[in-house]
Amino acid sequence: MVTNKPVEIDELFGDLNPGVDNFNWYVVHTKPRCEKKLAKFSQQYQINYYLPLIDSIRVYKNRKIKFTKPMFPGYVFVKCEPKKKQQLTLTGYVAYWLPVQNQIELINDLQQIYSGRELGVEFIRAEFLDKGTKVEIQKGPFAGLIGYVEDQKNIKEVILQVTLLRQAVSVSAKADQVRVVN
Repeated sequence: MVTNKPVEIDELFGDLNPGVDNFNWYVVHTKPRCEKKLAKFSQQYQINYYLPLIDSIRVYKNRKIKFTKPMFPGYVFVKCEPKKKQQLTLTGYVAYWLPVQNQIELINDLQQIYSGRELGVEFIRAEFLDKGTKVEIQKGPFAGLIGYVEDQKNIKEVILQVTLLRQAVSVSAKADQVRVVN
């Protein structure tokens, strides 16, 4: 029986700071199931990337297998110069590049997700909110995270969004743990 060894990679290689000089943030839409492969290639060639991961558990007969999978399937966030962008395209893992109009907004979104992962947050995929109230978690293990809630009166979860992708993840929170941010 042939088995494939999973690709083990770091979520972040480099930093989540704005690009300087010729370096910009890009969103790479990868070919199916190529996110980790592209990240591994990026690391080998010293290209800054961020690939948010979530834990997943599969049960096979009588054993549990824990592994990580991309939080946003099909997407890797890369900071590089145009020459490196071309190098990544030649790998065969890239389907296309999404232009990033607002670099600061993307970085802020990614920093919130990275901070949550560092705090050990168990993210759950959620619907992107077109309209919501911006809040900051003040108490509990997730203090400092900034996200959105759909209804201020009935808070069960805070949603962290990546606006460019129109995708989101959520974390459980109670009304007494959050405050509205302008």
